[in-house]
Amino acid sequence: MPMHPHLPAGAIDLSGRRVAVIGGGPAGLMAAEGLAARGAQVDVYDAMPSVGRKFLMAGRGGLNLTHSEAAAPFLARYGERAAQVEPWLRALDADGLREWARQLGIETFVGSSGRVFPAEMKAAPLLRAWLARLRGAGVRFHMRHRWLGWPPEQAPSAAGLRFQAPDGVQARAADAVVLALGGGSWAKLGSDGAWLPALAAHGVAMAPLRAANCGFEVAWSEHFRQRHAGQPVKSVTLCCVGAEGGGMARQGEFVITESGIEGSLVYALSASLRDRIEAAGHAIVLLDLAPGWSREKVVAAVTHPRGARSMSSHLQSRLGLTGVKAGLLRECVGAEAFRDPARLGEVIKALPLRLERPRPIDEAISTAGGVSFEALAPGLMLRSAPGIFCAGEMLDWEAPTGGYLLTACMASGVVAAAGVADFLAAG
Repeated sequence: MPMHPHLPAGAIDLSGRRVAVIGGGPAGLMAAEGLAARGAQVDVYDAMPSVGRKFLMAGRGGLNLTHSEAAAPFLARYGERAAQVEPWLRALDADGLREWARQLGIETFVGSSGRVFPAEMKAAPLLRAWLARLRGAGVRFHMRHRWLGWPPEQAPSAAGLRFQAPDGVQARAADAVVLALGGGSWAKLGSDGAWLPALAAHGVAMAPLRAANCGFEVAWSEHFRQRHAGQPVKSVTLCCVGAEGGGMARQGEFVITESGIEGSLVYALSASLRDRIEAAGHAIVLLDLAPGWSREKVVAAVTHPRGARSMSSHLQSRLGLTGVKAGLLRECVGAEAFRDPARLGEVIKALPLRLERPRPIDEAISTAGGVSFEALAPGLMLRSAPGIFCAGEMLDWEAPTGGYLLTACMASGVVAAAGVADFLAAG
């Protein structure tokens, strides 16, 4: 196996040491790679029949590996956890991830939105090449092995691992452990959050899991639901209204669902929307249905004399407002607004939509919450359990879709591997 591209010269030699990685997602596999490159015997355990199942699901529409955004705005995507994630990105940033993929024989390209994809737009070839390299480095995979945690009377220890395997409960011992157990969404793919009680029982501080990159529920009328569910709403600006009336805005598109809204534009603001609902019981978003037009121009167009035409025909003729956008306008404002052209023009630029609640956590792309950073020493080791490290989505951070989530997950695996090496060298 070639030298791991992010392994520093003179790295610690872990020959003769055994490390267990529990969880076969991107963070766990990246930790396994960094450890194997240092000479450790690595055993990867996963409860599912194969590794990387959520990774493959994420790549169904074209694997968004990372993003080409400059470093400062890239880091800002991690919100209040940017300070904690920053060291991870120093270990593996977007450029480093693209170079890592290239060494696997996977070329990447930057799409029109700045997102980075494999040239083949698929996750499976990358995962196959990755697993082949890991197996070539001696990494051993143990499928259908569900980690059982530690009994309450036993202190967390790498030497006291237990797994529910196809042929019964098995005990395993290692010199160190990397837990990369994922969040709590898409349980059928392995991220079920079942590890929370196992760690909480031993006093590990953590925040409750919450939906992230998720859809939200809206109380649609039956008429609107039947006419527009499943339709995309393209080229709009969505603004999350804060407690003081201000808010953050993004332009893009989303999809009307039977129960509400979802899609990339909604996911980009989902953390703010979720937090607003938790604080106020609901969230109000403002939709700009004509983002390419100034408010003055829209008002002028709507108030232009329409003769005998209906207002719907007038809006279509003057603004190109039709279909689902016209349906949203009818759904969200009363009939009196349609009798007041000046007011209607204002509303087109700031259409209020009330969000009632996030969709269930298992439908979310990812989760916030998990192991608190206060519970971790540098290198991502649990302060209360020497030799036990955590990585990936099971930590208390979140990021929007667009490559930011996957980049940080994989970077955390690089950091955990380095942490294990430092710990074993010191002991």
